[in-house]
Amino acid sequence: MPDKVASHWNTAGEVNGYMSKFWGLFLLPIVTFGMAGLFWFLPKIDPINKNFDSFRESYNTIIISIILFLTYVHGLTVVWNLGVPFDLTRFILPSLGVFFIILGSSLTNIKRNWFVGFRTPWTLSSDSVWEKTHRLGARLFEAAGVLVVLSILVPKYAFLVLAVTILGSTMLIVIYSYILYKKEQN
Repeated sequence: MPDKVASHWNTAGEVNGYMSKFWGLFLLPIVTFGMAGLFWFLPKIDPINKNFDSFRESYNTIIISIILFLTYVHGLTVVWNLGVPFDLTRFILPSLGVFFIILGSSLTNIKRNWFVGFRTPWTLSSDSVWEKTHRLGARLFEAAGVLVVLSILVPKYAFLVLAVTILGSTMLIVIYSYILYKKEQN
């Protein structure tokens, strides 16, 4: 491994950030283990923790997906720094798309809680708003994931597709949860 490890790439796939060898090799694994510990701990402090048992399998799927994605990114970084340069974008975007597909399919089963899911003031206030918002959000994230995977066919616009689909979906979800809540209040 070089003394300065490439650790960040721009949207064109060019290296634009470096770290020392130690941090380049160990920062992402440390963050990944820290996140795993946090995900293990969160259900214990959730004010509505009784709900976690009803969606434990989906919660575990989300955790495993995050850990696998971060491990994959770390592996790509190590391979690149070992002297095998490649277009990182072509490997990251499809895996990110798959991650959003898995996340979307898991979100339909998530019950109201304070840590996982589309947590807006309106979804946290109502089980009905939570469930309807998550049904729509799950489909939007799955569709966004498919579009992100397919964006590899048009690499020039791949990051634009990623940004528009994920940000657009998230904005729609927030607005939808607000509208549902207002309807429920009337």
